[in-house]
Amino acid sequence: MNSPFPLPTGLLAVTGGERTGKTSLLRRLCGELPALPGETAVAGALWLDLSLPGQDPQTPPQVWVALQARCPQWNAALLEQLVDALALTAHAEKQLFMLSAGSRRKVALAGLLASGAPVTCLDQPYAALDRGSIAVVRDFLADMADHTSRTWVVADYEADPQLPWARVVSLD
Repeated sequence: MNSPFPLPTGLLAVTGGERTGKTSLLRRLCGELPALPGETAVAGALWLDLSLPGQDPQTPPQVWVALQARCPQWNAALLEQLVDALALTAHAEKQLFMLSAGSRRKVALAGLLASGAPVTCLDQPYAALDRGSIAVVRDFLADMADHTSRTWVVADYEADPQLPWARVVSLD
């Protein structure tokens, strides 16, 4: 495995098959799991389980309010744009247990993308999404590729060939 450290700004892909440690790496970056030798948690890094386990009774706005409280650089205007682009407006008053897997993931993704976190970790961001939502997330990431102060760590089976990655780290 090549190392993701130091983290580049822009887009970093972490690739690998099942059970290669992609999610664990993201969780270690965010300090949710102890770091391994040669790794370090990154202050301000943010990861969410995109299925939002344990949050069934919450509505999307409640999820975002809780996330905003953790994120000093929260971008409310961007969240509004993402809610529209990801077709989440009609789900605003629904509890999460009423939403499909794809819609739950879109709620989490909208929050992560609007978080303003210096390091934002996305774990299989396209899973369970419709084509239109995949395009929204892909376009957003493409726009962030040249960001000079933020890093987007995207874990998936393979690096999206349509994105300009600063680095690709294979865990296979």
